[in-house]
Amino acid sequence: MEIEIGNRKAEVEWLGKNGNDVQVSIDGRTIGANVVLTDNGICSILYQGRSYNMEAVSFEGGRRYKVKCGYDSYDVRVIDAQARYQQARNGGEARQDDNLSAPMPGKVVRVMVQPGDRVAAGDTLLVFEAMKMQSNLKVTGDCTVREILVAEGETVAGGALLVKLDVLQNESDNHGKE
Repeated sequence: MEIEIGNRKAEVEWLGKNGNDVQVSIDGRTIGANVVLTDNGICSILYQGRSYNMEAVSFEGGRRYKVKCGYDSYDVRVIDAQARYQQARNGGEARQDDNLSAPMPGKVVRVMVQPGDRVAAGDTLLVFEAMKMQSNLKVTGDCTVREILVAEGETVAGGALLVKLDVLQNESDNHGKE
């Protein structure tokens, strides 16, 4: 996946985790750090003998973050291959697809909907944890939940299909579904 911080873009790949030790590749360079999420939502990172306390607030379904480290604040955007493809295909605007997939490898923390539920743009379907951070996976358009393919606590690969949706195309699709 690609990460954008300000004007800098980097290709980031999740390599693995052993306890609190995390390994990622950033632009082909392997980075290892010890990462612990505290009770108050602060992420404590030990990297090359230095300690950093960071807070990350997610929005846009875990695609954007406001990351605070000390007195500095960074706007971070996650651009996965599927999002790049959808954006190019849709001429830059975000349209709801009929599937909700994992943005990266991680764990399903909570399933917020049931098959048959009607959801509106911005509604959260799942709480997803990746790299010690939780984010809400939301829909960008009105739809009905057709099938849930994962369970709470399940670990999934990046791009794994999580939920199948029936996208509501127009007002006539809404009749009888409320």
